[in-house]
Amino acid sequence: MEHLDMVKDKQQVEPIIEAYVGEYASGKSENAVNRAIYLRKQGLPVTIVDLDTVEPCYTLRPIKQELEDLGMEVVAWETRDTTGLGEAGNVIKASMRWVLRRKGNIIMDVGYGVHGARIFNLVEGAFENPYLKIIAVLNMSRPFTSTVDNILEYVQTLGRVDAVLNNTHMAEETTVQLVQRGAEGVTEAAKRIGVPVVATSAVTEIAEQIGPVDCMGNPVWKLERIMPRTFW
Repeated sequence: MEHLDMVKDKQQVEPIIEAYVGEYASGKSENAVNRAIYLRKQGLPVTIVDLDTVEPCYTLRPIKQELEDLGMEVVAWETRDTTGLGEAGNVIKASMRWVLRRKGNIIMDVGYGVHGARIFNLVEGAFENPYLKIIAVLNMSRPFTSTVDNILEYVQTLGRVDAVLNNTHMAEETTVQLVQRGAEGVTEAAKRIGVPVVATSAVTEIAEQIGPVDCMGNPVWKLERIMPRTFW
């Protein structure tokens, strides 16, 4: 994942603290994980936090060790720790509640929709943290965010949103044209909301065809598909 954005050097003064939210199948978890890996590969200290208390099937549990092997801190449940918590076991625990007290860079994968966004009420200091950026990941192939007007309505339900990210895709049927149409729509929506577009993200093959920026001038991030192997 190549980002020409917020990483200046290893002696960064301000931490990167980002929370990724979005509709179901928007690609928020994929972007969160890829972002964390990218920052870590730049030599930066990274903590990734699984704050998805909505989706029981896709979590960071299956790749927790893999991410730790890269040298990052992973704040997430492990399956062996969830006995008695039901099918999901996705409830917040103390290390998640106080995660913003950690030093370094923090990437948060938040549950989808308005229910997921409410998790910030349980994270100590979330709304007082001057570095926190809540990024709404938008896929214009999804029903709730398929038009600019739909995006405006959807983002309003999330409460605070500091930036948006275009991740328009249709899995294996994704085309350059589809991603670029998403870039146009998401950029227009961002202007009307009054927030920046962080980037357009796409799997490497598509991203390389688009180039370093999309048709609207937004940076293009390359994604490795990691989340399909986290299903458990």
